[in-house]
Amino acid sequence: MTKKINLTLKVWRQKGPNNKGVMETYSAKQISTDMSFLEMLDIVNEDLTLSGQEPIAFDHDCREGICGMCGAMVNGRAHGPEKGTTLCQLHMRHFNDGDTIMIEPWRAMAFKVVKDLVVDRSAFDKIIAAGGYVSVNTGAAPDANNIPVPADDAELAMDAAQCIGCGACVASCPNASAMLFTSAKISHLALLPQGKVEADKRVLAMLRCMDEQGFGNCSNERECEAECPKEINITNIARMNRGFLKAALGSRYK
Repeated sequence: MTKKINLTLKVWRQKGPNNKGVMETYSAKQISTDMSFLEMLDIVNEDLTLSGQEPIAFDHDCREGICGMCGAMVNGRAHGPEKGTTLCQLHMRHFNDGDTIMIEPWRAMAFKVVKDLVVDRSAFDKIIAAGGYVSVNTGAAPDANNIPVPADDAELAMDAAQCIGCGACVASCPNASAMLFTSAKISHLALLPQGKVEADKRVLAMLRCMDEQGFGNCSNERECEAECPKEINITNIARMNRGFLKAALGSRYK
């Protein structure tokens, strides 16, 4: 049976990157517990629009936990209280009638607030672009088993490739570090034969770009791993560090 709950929302409102922001209080009434968190915000925005107020700006796209567009701090937790869950897949049944919910954007020097809950995550795109391409022969698709890949390496590469680039790791880290994101992007290529050709060049370039974007360094707090909706493991950071040392000490790309 569908349950209806009433909530008090305290939402960060900021007109633009150069404006000061404030927490505004709103009521969310008769919210179905079957709704997702973003659907609840849709209802609140509809009420705001009908009353002549400006709706709350927030990022979203697929609403299936795949694209990495959505994301906000909910009661101090990236994507909310549920482990391994994106904000768009967080359902209102995890909240109780009468709850007060604090909703804020990602907080990091590299993630400038665009408006309200929307932040500029283009720094991630620059890190990926710095990694360059993978050298492959063009033409017809190769046979599936043409390049032998150990099963364990394939599984680890697929685990790292699950990263959706949402930014929860950065928002959760006390240093606003992007090491988990960067290491996942490096690992899913470095573990495979196709990615080993440019491995040294890639790790040096991506880490250099990460520093240039203003992200902090890793101090092994592991909050990134705890809050990652795809549960990316910090062993990827250790793998990236080993690759960086190897490249920095012996690579022609220094």
